[in-house]
Amino acid sequence: MFYYVLKYVLLGPLLRLVFRPRIEGLEHVPATGAAIVAGNHLSFSDHFLMPAILKRRITFLAKKEYFTGPGIKGRLTAAFFRSAGQIPVDRTGKEAGQAAIREGLGVLRKDELLGIYPEGTRSHDGRLYKGKVGVAVMALKAGVPVIPCAMIGTFEAQPPGKVIPNIHPVTIRFGEPLDFSRYAGMENEKAILRAVTDEIMYAILSLSEQEYVDQYAAVAKAEEAAAKAEQGRRFPRLPLR
Repeated sequence: MFYYVLKYVLLGPLLRLVFRPRIEGLEHVPATGAAIVAGNHLSFSDHFLMPAILKRRITFLAKKEYFTGPGIKGRLTAAFFRSAGQIPVDRTGKEAGQAAIREGLGVLRKDELLGIYPEGTRSHDGRLYKGKVGVAVMALKAGVPVIPCAMIGTFEAQPPGKVIPNIHPVTIRFGEPLDFSRYAGMENEKAILRAVTDEIMYAILSLSEQEYVDQYAAVAKAEEAAAKAEQGRRFPRLPLR
């Protein structure tokens, strides 16, 4: 119930007023039945903008940190995500990927829409990064179509670290459903999973027109952080007198 209060009364109208999103290709999202909506991930606001404009309910796999934050802010954030029907997923440890797949398949078995960001984390620089194969595993195991989606302008509207969004035009663009039934029963073949994932990412890239980086986003973030730390050690800031 709270999901629909957020969508139609509290958050949805506010998001439409502030961002005035332009919607393209909404007819590609099926009116009934299970499907995966796979999109790029540029901003924290992506979690709310897509559900606000879809006619159907969509459930996202959200990182566990949204549900375990400290203090009052952490508790409020956790309550918000739970009330909105989002599912916490632990992204650490050997079983992290399998846990996400189990949760996602549970949503699809109920003939619902599952939202997923194949990059696994937000882009820190606005580029599109290599997709993880979990989306392919779920698509093949569940036998459902994948609808590619591009969020355009949300990075400029709310880049990483910015709490209050900028007023910036946003476009949400859906592509034609991708059918992978030709690979039925091959969800354990690594080469097939990579091919399916790359096809999904190419479809997202065609919609978003981002620059593509053939590297996982988490790895790129870690390398950039390490480079900044090394630079700080080589050129330490001198105290002001």
